[in-house]
Order: sequence, then structure tokens, then C-alpha cells
Amino acid sequence: MITKAIKIDQLELDPKNARKHSERNLAAIKESLSRFGQRKPIVVRGSRVLAGNGTLEAARQLGWAEIQVAEAPDDWDEDTAKAYALADNRSAELAEWDDAELAKQLMELETAGWDIQDLGFAQREM
Repeated sequence: MITKAIKIDQLELDPKNARKHSERNLAAIKESLSRFGQRKPIVVRGSRVLAGNGTLEAARQLGWAEIQVAEAPDDWDEDTAKAYALADNRSAELAEWDDAELAKQLMELETAGWDIQDLGFAQREM
């Protein structure tokens, strides 16, 4: 996979994106981008985002000028692009948490001084 940095104003959110991003979700993405930087590219087809719409929204709100992208293969048609976008969102959603391990790691991070709310977690999840 080849990635490159492009100007954010050259990209458009997918108007048919089936996944919506709440303010809580965008706040968590913004905090992650601010703290860790962008560690995975968003996926685009032309100027349209297939995967990473929330990341693009958050980066815009943070005032970023550029973002890393990976381009979809040239031979993807609209149906393939749509199928990829849905599969990308759904595969993450189908994962399950190991509740005991999650609680343990959140407590360890909190003890180390991390604010778990900055990571998108609520106190009750510990």
C-alpha cells in the first residue's frame, strides 16, 4: 500500500456514508489525532473518502492542512468501493471487547495518569 499526504481541502466526505459520527466519537478521534498523530491512512477513491470519514472530519476540526491517504485500486468500480466502505465499518463493529482485560488496561492507564475519557471511554467501562 502506497500512502501520500494530500491537502485536506482536496477531499470530500462520502455523502452516502452509512456510518455517522457523533460529537463524542469525533471528540475521541480528535484527541487521538492530537495525542498520537495519524497512524493509519484514510482510503480514498479520487477525492472521495471510502474509509476514514470520521478521521477527515476530526482533522478538519483540528485545522490540519494535510492528511495521509491510501488510494483504492484503479480497477475498483462503484460497487466495489461501496462494498469496501461498508465492510471496513462493519468489521470493526463486529469485534468484541474482553471486558476483564479492557477494565484492567483502563485502570492501569488511569493509574499512570491517563484520562480514559480522552480515549473515548467512560468511567463505568472500568
